[in-house]
Amino acid sequence: MAELNETPSGMRTHIGFFGKVNSGKSSLINAIAGQEVSIVSDKPGTTTDPVRKAVELGSLGACLLIDTAGLDDDTELGTLREEKTWAEALSCDIAVIVMPIGNKHTGIEDKLEEFFKKNKIPIVIVDDINRNDIAGIKAKLIGMSSQIQQATILNGLVSPSDIVMLIMPQDKQAPRGRLILPQVTTLRELLDNHARTVCVPPEEMEAALDMLNLPPKLIITDSQVFDYVYERKPVESMLTSFSVLYAGLKGDIAVYTEGAKAIDSLKPGDRILIAESCSHAPMEEDIGRVKIPALIKKRIGGDIVTEVAAGRDFPKEISGYSLILQCGGCMVNRRQIMNRIDQAIEQGVPITNYGIAIAYLKGILDKIEK
Repeated sequence: MAELNETPSGMRTHIGFFGKVNSGKSSLINAIAGQEVSIVSDKPGTTTDPVRKAVELGSLGACLLIDTAGLDDDTELGTLREEKTWAEALSCDIAVIVMPIGNKHTGIEDKLEEFFKKNKIPIVIVDDINRNDIAGIKAKLIGMSSQIQQATILNGLVSPSDIVMLIMPQDKQAPRGRLILPQVTTLRELLDNHARTVCVPPEEMEAALDMLNLPPKLIITDSQVFDYVYERKPVESMLTSFSVLYAGLKGDIAVYTEGAKAIDSLKPGDRILIAESCSHAPMEEDIGRVKIPALIKKRIGGDIVTEVAAGRDFPKEISGYSLILQCGGCMVNRRQIMNRIDQAIEQGVPITNYGIAIAYLKGILDKIEK
């Protein structure tokens, strides 16, 4: 289990290493990481599923090095491995193309370069000339920090000394003794911004407000209690939720807001895709699989068909869905969520986020900070 002081993988810069089989990707990652991350072997197909290693790289800060299966893999499972490699390529912030030893072009390298340029992903090429210059390769990667979007959760909502109240219900989805990741990362950014932060469960909200000399500038709540908090907050206090903040951090608020309006066009029997970005055992009162679909059913007066895509799985063909409900995406990087949004736009399917959908269903979407 990850240590509590580690940067979550979804907040790290993703650096993927790509090339044909036996091009030296694994050896390069091991050298950059300074330890054996991936198995090195002359046998084709040694790297199967992507291998990930968290590291710190200068001004890039917290990074995730990703070793992928080699392309041009003629082993029995080669096709499946290549599919995973191309899916990984689309979610990287920086791509490292490793040339075959001897710099013998196979056509794969040109295909990779064209792919990354098309998707505006910065590229570093490693060939026989610089293969052993690990310090130089690290410097090139660090030099790309200006090309990587450094988004923040609060996005200018809070200034030093502002009072901020966090409403954090501790339900079944919050493991005993721990906070869920959006709460942790939001709290850390508030501390970095020197905000004066008060954390309470919903039932203690009014008592906490009475203790304060001034009303909070901002109240951040769990989306599930949006209406409860909205009814009790001071008029002058701004309101948002952890999920809505993550919608701005990882996705596109404008697209999500427009997508939420499609809820009123749903009809009984319509198919909805619940897009989760992590794999977890569903809870009895799961917000994405249970609570939001129940609110939608009540709204439209009939049953809907819900299907779940969990973890990194996401269907290539989504045109048969009437709506996509995307989670906050705290476990993945922004590029992966934006790929889903782009795919939804391309195939004409409305897409929204858990928090945005709940705010819309509660009738307060136009009254919260986004």
